[in-house]
Amino acid sequence: MPIQWFPGHMAKARRQVQEKLKLVDFVIELVDARAPFASENPMLKEILNQKPKMRVLMKQDLADPKVTEAFIAYFNARGERAISVDVNRKEDIKKVVETAKLMAHDKMERMRKKGIKPRAARAMIIGIPNVGKSTLINRLANKKIAKTGDRPGVTTSQQWIKVKKDFELLDTPGILWPKFEDEVIGYRLACLGTIKDQILHMDDLAVFLLRFLQEHYPSVLMERYQIEDLDQDIVTIFDHIGRLRGALSSGNQVDYDKTAELIIRDYRSGKLGLISLELPEDALN
Repeated sequence: MPIQWFPGHMAKARRQVQEKLKLVDFVIELVDARAPFASENPMLKEILNQKPKMRVLMKQDLADPKVTEAFIAYFNARGERAISVDVNRKEDIKKVVETAKLMAHDKMERMRKKGIKPRAARAMIIGIPNVGKSTLINRLANKKIAKTGDRPGVTTSQQWIKVKKDFELLDTPGILWPKFEDEVIGYRLACLGTIKDQILHMDDLAVFLLRFLQEHYPSVLMERYQIEDLDQDIVTIFDHIGRLRGALSSGNQVDYDKTAELIIRDYRSGKLGLISLELPEDALN
């Protein structure tokens, strides 16, 4: 299932990012803590050039904490500034502000030495759709400024947002790259809800997720869906889950579409537990 989704407004957003980049001191890129590689936009590497970047692993409350810790260590070892965040924790919001101050410190010092009165640091905040960008902005500004939603593509324009006296944020629409070179990346992003469900085959997505859980989180399947034999084929597991959860159609037959939807919904909502879809080692693959 090749997954491609690049609406016209995203092409426009890319041009806007390139035009506005010269106005900011650094970039804050948001990625999903459950799949930091898949949710990183490789197109940004071409756009950002040498602009300093802070990587924020969002939704850490849904990710495997040990894996998130390993990712932070991985990025820091590469000399990249990275933090993980749960937007509902005030201490995490403060961590974003403090890290942003560190990012802007050198630039502000150079301005002082030149006799220029320091201004508020300016950052561009960017990320793929549905990564939690608008929610983070509202938390940072301590009021509702950016639109939020549980579907990708809510933000469609750019705006400057003040974060106290510390720095200013330039919000941008979420950008996906035009083509996924690796099909697995497309599946991971689809599991996270980054891509609109209307363009997907949910049963293919559920099969991908079930196979991943079989390999990496077998206890989740055993506990959540009462599956005792994990060596069964996927169709048998699907039938079991569908009947267990009452996803049946006329004739008492398993409704595979409904079963697929509930499996994906269980994952996205965190009902399956704290599960990451990637490991730092995946960068080598």
